[in-house]
Amino acid sequence: MTATTATLSIEQERFCCAGDWTLDTIPPLEKRLNSLPKTPTAFVFDGSQLGRLDTAGAWLLQRTANALGQQGQKVDWQGFKKEHQTLLDMVSRYGEALQPAAKPTDTGFFAEVGRNVVALWLEVISFLAFLGENILVNTKLLLNPRRIRWAALFSNLYHSGITALPIVGLMSFLIGIVIAYQGGIQLKLYGANILVADLVGITLLRELAPLLTAIIIAGRSGSSYTAQIGTMLVTEEVDALRTIGISPLELLVFPKVLALMIALPLLTAYADVLGIFGAMVIAALTLDVSFFEFLDRLHVSLTLSTYLIGLGKAPVFAIIIALVGCYHGFQASGSADSVGQKVTISVVQAIFLVIVSDAVFAVMFGWLGI
Repeated sequence: MTATTATLSIEQERFCCAGDWTLDTIPPLEKRLNSLPKTPTAFVFDGSQLGRLDTAGAWLLQRTANALGQQGQKVDWQGFKKEHQTLLDMVSRYGEALQPAAKPTDTGFFAEVGRNVVALWLEVISFLAFLGENILVNTKLLLNPRRIRWAALFSNLYHSGITALPIVGLMSFLIGIVIAYQGGIQLKLYGANILVADLVGITLLRELAPLLTAIIIAGRSGSSYTAQIGTMLVTEEVDALRTIGISPLELLVFPKVLALMIALPLLTAYADVLGIFGAMVIAALTLDVSFFEFLDRLHVSLTLSTYLIGLGKAPVFAIIIALVGCYHGFQASGSADSVGQKVTISVVQAIFLVIVSDAVFAVMFGWLGI
């Protein structure tokens, strides 16, 4: 069925709408309605002869009525069918959604920098609030161990620790080979082959083993923490936990933090061993340094403090990785796309903060002379 032409007859302050006011027929009327006389103090829209009316036509009428009302002129509706009046009321209620989107304004470089700084500051405040809440919850749990969910703790310990042994071991073994080979080539020029044990031992135990292990765990376990909590938040499982009186921080965050604080130092010690073994293999094959000679030199060059410094960083790295991963999980909202974005952000931030904290440790130990 073809639509009839939309017409509008103006009789002083009375506007008679006739025909079908639809998207296809109203364009000629828009200019006319925009130039209505402003003399009368009251207008009447008469819809007794109106045929069909769709959202476009209703929006045009309602927009005109709103414009007249803002000019202090009274608008009355007469003769409209019930379905037409219902559509007009709906457009009046939700009319803002039909307005064209405002064009973004170019606020300049400094305004953009200001917005980013404010957003970063709000992010820091939000994370500190999350950290403080976790400190309170963790203190309560440690003072009352019966409330600790041991099943969740051991499950996280298995997934974050035991299942990470292959990748951490392979990474450390290869790093030991690379350091021993590259450093050994230079030492061999001066006949100091045996000093490869000093190079590998101090470098691995003090810096590389804890740092690279933390980076591996940040990409592996930190991302899984964000994905798990983010998915539970999107599917409203976190709200369900709160409804039945279970604290999400007790069930989802504390077991992860504690498990990673246990697992990461153990993984670091494991990485130390395999890294040294990889260096011993390459030293025996290319530098004529036997296993016994390597271990004997390692015993002379290394001190207990060197080993403990590297091992002592691991719990701090673990706290950073777990809290950042869980925090961004709770920041997910709305969709799986949001979860994916938060996973990416959490991994990047966790690795960045681990490197920053390692640099802080290096400066602090330098000041202390250890």
